[in-house]
Amino acid sequence: IVPVSTELKSLGVIIDSHLRFDRHATAKTQACNYHIRALRHIRRMMSAETAATIGCSLVLSRLDYCNALLHRAPSATIHKLQRVQNTLARVITQSSGRASAEPLLQSLHWLPIKQRIQFKLAALVFKIHSTSTPSYLNNLLHQYIPSRELRSCDGLRFVVPRAHTELGKRAFAVAAPSIWNSLPADIRARDSLQTFRRHLKTYLFSQSYGLP
Repeated sequence: IVPVSTELKSLGVIIDSHLRFDRHATAKTQACNYHIRALRHIRRMMSAETAATIGCSLVLSRLDYCNALLHRAPSATIHKLQRVQNTLARVITQSSGRASAEPLLQSLHWLPIKQRIQFKLAALVFKIHSTSTPSYLNNLLHQYIPSRELRSCDGLRFVVPRAHTELGKRAFAVAAPSIWNSLPADIRARDSLQTFRRHLKTYLFSQSYGLP
């Protein structure tokens, strides 16, 4: 008798049978909260800049690891990770536990979890298009070529395959071109990864906090 497991761990990512990634988010939350508690104990002994550097190194790096898998994940899963980021922001800024997290995140110039996922996918698409590697992902992206010239053809776009299920919309072949096509043309037209990432973060930051 071969027992069936409801989840498995691969390269640090816990994959459940329904691809909700809830167990994965819980494990990340526990690991991050451990480091946040340690940081809270020594926060008064360091500057805000040093605390932010340590927080990014120990906590945000864990939240960003393989976060592209969480695109369109259930809101409860994303909310778990967002609470971790909110707690970290309060510790770094030495704010009370009831302080609103949004202005704190904005002051630290941090993107919320949902926008960090979009940032990761968009940057990945840029690198794939620029280098044509890895081939197994490059083969999933097909440049959109209109049958005739249109005013709406304002730069590089990719074909978005039809997906009839919510799970299908989370696939890389659908999610990646959807996010890419939603970006302004001037961002998609950048010629270097560094410039693209800088303008992309500015755009997502403005979208997240309602800035002009």
